[in-house]
Amino acid sequence: MLTSPTQSRPHPDPAGPGASSRRGLLARAEELARDPAVRPLLHLEADARTWARIDGPDGCEAWLVGWPPGTGTGWHDHGGASGAFTVLEGLLEEHTPAAEPSGETDAVRLPPGGPHRRVLTAGAGRAFGRHHVHDVLSTGTVHAVSLHLYAPALPSMRRFAAHGGLLRLVDVEHPGAWT
Repeated sequence: MLTSPTQSRPHPDPAGPGASSRRGLLARAEELARDPAVRPLLHLEADARTWARIDGPDGCEAWLVGWPPGTGTGWHDHGGASGAFTVLEGLLEEHTPAAEPSGETDAVRLPPGGPHRRVLTAGAGRAFGRHHVHDVLSTGTVHAVSLHLYAPALPSMRRFAAHGGLLRLVDVEHPGAWT
């Protein structure tokens, strides 16, 4: 486990719904990603995603994730936690519905023509609210490494599958399933 030597100033409500809270999460993720002691904590595998939980700032849950080319998360949300992630190495592509659902739901409509696609390269990051649903993929030709920060700590991850133009809830994973 790592404690970052450069702690951000405390934020009273890191999981709050406002854009400033999301910006704060992204700023803290980017700060932690710049710590030279962080990247060596993750071991990369040739053909499987790897992850390591690390100490996050201000009580946030933090993960380093390694992504071989062609791997992805599948559609999921973060069980009501807000979050942010930043790419340290390589390239990731995030797929999202047209808009974040306004609340927890068992079905999310995809826009005509398919999901919105956002490409994130090294140094780029993304923050999201409590009901964000996405699929993150390593679409580059080399391993990607990213740092993810959640507030509050992940209570669950809800998995979705595409059925026509809808994403339907198919499973709920709880802490321990991904550690």
